[in-house]
Amino acid sequence: MPPEQATTAELARAMGELALEFARPVSVLVDRRGRVVTVAAGDASDTPLPPTAGEADARLRGLRLLHVHLKPTGLSPADLTTLFLHRLDMLVAVDVAANERGDVVLGAAHVAMVAPPTSDEEDWLIDPPVTIRDLERDDALRRIAALEEELSRSWRSREVRRGSEERAVIVGIDTGEGEAEAEARLDELAELVSSAGAVVAHRSLQRRAAADHRTLVGRGKLDELVSAAYHENADLLVFDRELTPAQARELDKATSLKVLDRTQVILDIFAQNAKGREAQVQVELAQLQYQLPRLAGRGKAMSRLGGGIGTRGPGETKLEVDRRRIRARVTALETEVDAIARRRAETRKGRTQGPVPVIALVGYTNAGKSTLFNALAKSDALARDALFATLRPTTREGWLPGLGAWGSKVIYTDTVGFIRDLPSELVDAFRATLEELHDADLLLHVVDSAAPGAPDRVAAVDRILDDLKLERPRRVVLNKADAADEATLAELGTRFDGPAVSARTGDGLTALKEELVRWLERTAGEPPVWQSAGERAQVRER
Repeated sequence: MPPEQATTAELARAMGELALEFARPVSVLVDRRGRVVTVAAGDASDTPLPPTAGEADARLRGLRLLHVHLKPTGLSPADLTTLFLHRLDMLVAVDVAANERGDVVLGAAHVAMVAPPTSDEEDWLIDPPVTIRDLERDDALRRIAALEEELSRSWRSREVRRGSEERAVIVGIDTGEGEAEAEARLDELAELVSSAGAVVAHRSLQRRAAADHRTLVGRGKLDELVSAAYHENADLLVFDRELTPAQARELDKATSLKVLDRTQVILDIFAQNAKGREAQVQVELAQLQYQLPRLAGRGKAMSRLGGGIGTRGPGETKLEVDRRRIRARVTALETEVDAIARRRAETRKGRTQGPVPVIALVGYTNAGKSTLFNALAKSDALARDALFATLRPTTREGWLPGLGAWGSKVIYTDTVGFIRDLPSELVDAFRATLEELHDADLLLHVVDSAAPGAPDRVAAVDRILDDLKLERPRRVVLNKADAADEATLAELGTRFDGPAVSARTGDGLTALKEELVRWLERTAGEPPVWQSAGERAQVRER
């Protein structure tokens, strides 16, 4: 057909004859040279389209989709969603019917085009219905060129505003946990995304009875999220639930965005903060363990896998090669982690032979553990207002006046922070690091008293400590008291029976040290619950 025409009466009539014969819509894809490249029995959403590449930008796909409707319904939501998601040049729908002799009668023609990405417009622009003859006289190529020029101008201005940071759309899902819990999880996801170095451009919370097994949120919600990403100039879609391999593949196929889940964001933050060899080994092990079951279907070079004729191909070989390489690397890293665990055990053995008490600081990530550790041990360990700033445990000697039979020396250990639903891959990979906690005489649970939902965070940490089978005595200290509300601080103090301190200003540190002395002496006076660290090491060796 002539390239400058959106469609022709001849093509529409031929499609209408087929639609009446099949009793279902017929669609075609036409390129900018006027060539019909695809014919499909079905509506716009049933038409096979080439996969998108990269995020939506100023370039359209160079394809227009034409189809006929057997009922005068105009453009359906599925039509418009297909136009928008696949960046089509134009979408044309023609109403067709049969007269008394069975001949095709062409009705109104409906045209829609993608709208420029401005926040005050819809995702598409819809023309008033016209006749086929009027549509034939319209210059479609001129309209497409004008739209691309406008898209290009809009995108250039957005790129100037955007800068170098990635922009993310974050998605929460509430399947019955309650609105407060779902909002808290979404807030935490926003904090994780920010710590990973991205900007939260849009947030969305969906309430549904159960997660969709294919896309987690359902197809309609997914289209809405892609639209939000388009208008917010975002290139990341981040979910607060861990995606199954099948869901990750489906979402990757259905959108032109980089799709991540909460676990991937946490692993990325760990990777950014892993400075020493020990932390790097453990983070790499966690990443490979997460990646291994998600290899199938990744990458355009891999064939579809399965059983039987027609499902074998070069992708199977590549997939198996990748799996073997990752398994070999995982084995090597696990061996190195075991070596790290042995070295740490030897170090602890020398440190715990004498009756010097060991206090390990544990707690939710960014609760201020490192700042409190520095204040107690007069150390200079890295302390930042960021999630998972500490990955490698740090041990320093401190001084507790009035410690009684132990003298005044004490050993403090700063540990990696926890988070609710901590990925199992991280717990497994960091087992050498977490062994430090088993040799502590006291676990000092540091709580951010200024953070909303502090009791839920305390419960999350306690669950992780229970899963690690840590039976050491635990005490709570309420940190960041200078930033907390007085009523909230009093309520938390009553609930958890813990002193309030501000590691940043030093308020309450003297009282905390006095409490530490009382807690340690009380623990030491209750055998057999308490043994010296050296005695426990000997028992463990036997």
